[in-house]
Amino acid sequence: MQNYLFISVILLTLSGCGKGELTQPIEYDGPYREAENVELHYSENQAVKVKMLADLVYEFQNGDREFPKGIYLEFFGEDGSLTSTLRANMAYYTKKDNTWKATGKVEVINLEKNEQLNTEELFWKPEKEEIYTDKFVTIRMQTEVIYGEGLKAKQDMSSYTITKPQGEFTIEEGEQPAPQRQ
Repeated sequence: MQNYLFISVILLTLSGCGKGELTQPIEYDGPYREAENVELHYSENQAVKVKMLADLVYEFQNGDREFPKGIYLEFFGEDGSLTSTLRANMAYYTKKDNTWKATGKVEVINLEKNEQLNTEELFWKPEKEEIYTDKFVTIRMQTEVIYGEGLKAKQDMSSYTITKPQGEFTIEEGEQPAPQRQ
């Protein structure tokens, strides 16, 4: 009787295992590389143009990169002097478009003009050497503060245009309005 019960249990167990559904393998789409405390330099004609620092970088199979702990960039002029900096809480690089996206607390400082840009989202196109956003921006200058929505600028903030400027600014006779610095 015991053998009969034992054989019945084994047959029931085996009959339940034979016809299971086949599942499709799950394709991994997360980062395939991870790096900590990264420092990269971009050079042209043996001169450093951009220096990048990041605490953590994820690199994906398609070449995209994510900087979940933020990013810090330094931009250098033709003579090798530091001209401006960019800092953001998070950043993303899309290889297909060669576009950088900085988010969170984004700050760009033009050291030569002593001006500072703050926004919550900013895009950078390295080949065009330009930055832009359609979000709210604040630009602090030595004597004025300009607010507005949307910005298009050179990457070093040497010239920029605010799409929808707001606030009060001084315009002397014969001068361009302050939001379009050249």
